[in-house]
Amino acid sequence: MSKSTFLSNSDEVSARSSLHQQMMDLLQLADINVDGNRPWDFQLKAPGVFERVSASGSLGLGESYMDGAWDAPQLDEFFNRLFRASLDQKVKPLGLVLHGLRNRLFNLQSLQRAWQVGEAHYDLGNDFYAAMLDRRMTYTCGYWRSATNLEEAQEAKLDLICQKLKLQPGMRLLDIGCGWGSLMGFAAEHYGVSCVGVTISREQVEWAKEYYHGLPLEFRLQDYRDTDESFDRIASVGMFEHVGYKNHRSFMQVAHRCLKDDGLFLLHTIGANMRRGGADPWIDRYIFPNGNLPSIGQIGDAADSLFVLEDLHNFGADYDKTLMAWHANFEAAWPRFSARLGERFYRMWRYYLLSCAGGFRARNLQLWQWVFSKEGLDGGYIRSGV
Repeated sequence: MSKSTFLSNSDEVSARSSLHQQMMDLLQLADINVDGNRPWDFQLKAPGVFERVSASGSLGLGESYMDGAWDAPQLDEFFNRLFRASLDQKVKPLGLVLHGLRNRLFNLQSLQRAWQVGEAHYDLGNDFYAAMLDRRMTYTCGYWRSATNLEEAQEAKLDLICQKLKLQPGMRLLDIGCGWGSLMGFAAEHYGVSCVGVTISREQVEWAKEYYHGLPLEFRLQDYRDTDESFDRIASVGMFEHVGYKNHRSFMQVAHRCLKDDGLFLLHTIGANMRRGGADPWIDRYIFPNGNLPSIGQIGDAADSLFVLEDLHNFGADYDKTLMAWHANFEAAWPRFSARLGERFYRMWRYYLLSCAGGFRARNLQLWQWVFSKEGLDGGYIRSGV
């Protein structure tokens, strides 16, 4: 071995050692130890993890977890501590800059691209989602104020929305991004309304048509931008995260043109504490392609001059409980799906549910319900059900 080769190898080992120390120091800021014995401590299983995180940020962290290169017995608490210490803001590799630039330059939620998330995420299989969710297949945050289990929390959330919309028998409701139709079914059964729902998931439409057969509900495989009818009420629950900030204004214009002058529009969405150029790179690649979490300011900009804000309600902490309930159901049902989906999917899905639970627990993520009217209600709006 030449002297220069020896020095090169020595420099490489020194650089690797320095990087490891930097990463360990960062984790210490969140009270996370490497190979410690607490449930939230970082257990290193293979070399190269810190290098991947340094090069690719959250994408490298998630992919190395999927590969089994590291673990944490209580992954949700690991992420709670990571987000509380803002460690996600302290590692800024070039890849994250390029990811943000891509989101700023291109409309990743265009009419042509909008169908990708339906095929990649929502069409995984209705049997899979039925095992994880409540009986109505409600894939959004539950309302846990008086609930003791997932079924109660989801029914309370559906009733909360119906009360906020002040639904009355005979009204016509549009559900933008209706999912498996839980809100529509609940509203028809308990409030006597008819509903139209649009979704970009073929699996959701097929399941909802069969499950709610006989109710005055119409499910359409359709992009929201193609909707142009008149409705007494509009709701959009857990879909705005797929709209993208370049299309926020168009979304609000669709809601405005479809809402009667005396109507109400409820928007239920996950939100970010700051304006961002795009979604987390790992979530974008593996869970929700082309997703984008809005900020309060971005939603306000989109609604400007179109709507009067009647009410804003944040119950983001309830998403922690919802995700943990989904995770418990997922773990219990996994033996039925392991042969079909495989170990890498298992680690990916577990990482998705528990990292998001940690994000909501840390209040890094929010859940908002906005209620809008076109002209402002005479005498003001009285919130119901809270």
